[in-house]
Amino acid sequence: MINQELLTPFKYQFDAPIIKSISTYGIIKHFRKDDIIMDIGQDLTHVPLLLNGNIKVLREDHNGNELLLYVLESGDTCSMSLTCCMDKSSSKIRAVADKDSTVIMIPNDLMSTWFHTNESWRNFILQSYQIRFNEMLETIDTLAFMKMDERLFKYLKDHVKLNASETISKTHQEIAEDLNTSRVVVSRVLKQLENEGKIILSRNKLEVLNF
Repeated sequence: MINQELLTPFKYQFDAPIIKSISTYGIIKHFRKDDIIMDIGQDLTHVPLLLNGNIKVLREDHNGNELLLYVLESGDTCSMSLTCCMDKSSSKIRAVADKDSTVIMIPNDLMSTWFHTNESWRNFILQSYQIRFNEMLETIDTLAFMKMDERLFKYLKDHVKLNASETISKTHQEIAEDLNTSRVVVSRVLKQLENEGKIILSRNKLEVLNF
């Protein structure tokens, strides 16, 4: 049984019966940075609840290029995995730990049962769908309407908000993969942002100034 104190990120979202059920039936899993938590084509048997850390949710094209859809924080779940679990279909996304992360895995059958029997769980699932949908719309808008320098600076600002730190420890290649562009383009645009006084570049990390 999971110690209910570990469920603090969810205590304001779920009522006591669901907290007790999660502590009884949930399975804790630990992932290191860059571990794949779920992959495209994988049959999903559990729904993840993120206790701590960050998880990147990505799509992949036929050439293996990835696009960052959104990032999960402590207290979140992945609505796209929820959909696959309810449809009993394979995963359409890849979820990767952006830092060391701890997840509680909830069996599919319990997720469905709780949705029909518990209001706090149902509200959590529906709110998660809405939040992730809004984030994917924002991703589409960013791709369609923003120039690369705007996209990149927005990505950096979002990262600062997510991690509560103005220092970002990522290589140019890692940023390029998240934005589905080339390292050369990212390096050029980062240098442009530095010249504009928005960031300070150093080896494998940067500092966001104009936040």
